Amino acid sequence: MAHIPGRNPRPDEAIFAAGKASIPADPAQLGDCAAFRAGFTAFDAGYFWEAHELWEPVWMQAPPASRARHLLQGLIQLANAGLKFRMSRPDAARKALARADYAIGECFRSDSAAVLGLTQQDVASLRAAIYAL
Repeated sequence: MAHIPGRNPRPDEAIFAAGKASIPADPAQLGDCAAFRAGFTAFDAGYFWEAHELWEPVWMQAPPASRARHLLQGLIQLANAGLKFRMSRPDAARKALARADYAIGECFRSDSAAVLGLTQQDVASLRAAIYAL
């Protein structure tokens, strides 16, 4: 069952340990780490809180003001928006979507090349999934 704060118990942190341990020191390898990939699996299954938990430590490893960091911030905010919709907080969800749009826009503003293996179109598909909620 997907975690929804205030509605069900928080998952044991141990389920994130392997993913977090996979985060490389080299930012060029962030797109290949298990935590990054597992975040998409969680997101696609509607586990938005869990996706956020997996992506946040990857984001923390990305260089400041880098395209990767902007992309990860956008992904985290997309997951946050999905969670807020599930929590019946549409205003908070829309604010999270606005933050996601800004971060993703920053990522692709000066360069349309893929970042961490994702294109702007890939990210647009994730965003569309949130709007489907």
